[in-house]
Amino acid sequence: MCPVALTDTVTVSYTASLESGELIEKKDEKNPVTVSIGSGVLCKAVEACLFGMEPGQSRVIRVEPEDAYGLHHRELVQCIPLEHFQDRLNPKPGMVLSLTMDRDGTEHKVPATVTEVHNNAITVDYNHPLAGRVIVYEVTLVSINS
Repeated sequence: MCPVALTDTVTVSYTASLESGELIEKKDEKNPVTVSIGSGVLCKAVEACLFGMEPGQSRVIRVEPEDAYGLHHRELVQCIPLEHFQDRLNPKPGMVLSLTMDRDGTEHKVPATVTEVHNNAITVDYNHPLAGRVIVYEVTLVSINS
């Protein structure tokens, strides 16, 4: 059989973990994922590792933050006065809030993770929770479905 090429549709199983070993996502042999190369379902680095593989082969790849969920941007961490919430909620670290932000004159709802709660304010992080983190993928090519 020919190895994976640019126009193929493939079925893969994989685990995605942090360097510490903490599991992020798993698609095992019982629940693999079928994707067209270039579709963007898998991150580009994972798709690229599939090229040249044949069914049954496995690879471990380390995906740097800029190729995964992006770098962590300090300017996306903000302190918000608790009065902003007018006693509508009791924020706790780890909560994900849907907050309104203005971008170029248009309001957008965006997720923000509460990282700290102070007496009069909370600190929120608008970065993706995995921003700045290296992701380790263990990928097995199950089949090529050309």
